[in-house]
Amino acid sequence: MVFPSLAAAYAALFAGLYAALSFWVVAGRFKYRKLHGDDGGQGDFGRRVRAHANFIEYAPLILILVLLYEASGGPRGVVHALLGPLFAARLAHPFGMLAPANSLRQYACRGLGTLVTFIVLLAAALLLWLRVA
Repeated sequence: MVFPSLAAAYAALFAGLYAALSFWVVAGRFKYRKLHGDDGGQGDFGRRVRAHANFIEYAPLILILVLLYEASGGPRGVVHALLGPLFAARLAHPFGMLAPANSLRQYACRGLGTLVTFIVLLAAALLLWLRVA
């Protein structure tokens, strides 16, 4: 088994992004005086909370899949091809969450970010399965 050093480096980048999203939510708690819960998803603060939650719903599982793929001997180029676009997608997604409804920014950031996330999730799962099955 190979130590997944490239995927581990990406995991550190993802941790930094997660920390930034966490601080963004905390800042929103002070700004909107919401110590508990959210605003029901109806305003800016609720969108911050959902962007943060959406990240944690997808990024860890995909990172685990890619870490296992690299550890099983998967090529580093494939790891870059999976995690590079995923990082960009996860970075863009919160900007789309705050965009006006049906705007180009919403479709470009949130829509494309979601699509890329799903593609990477499925590709990572399939590649890992093919590698170890």
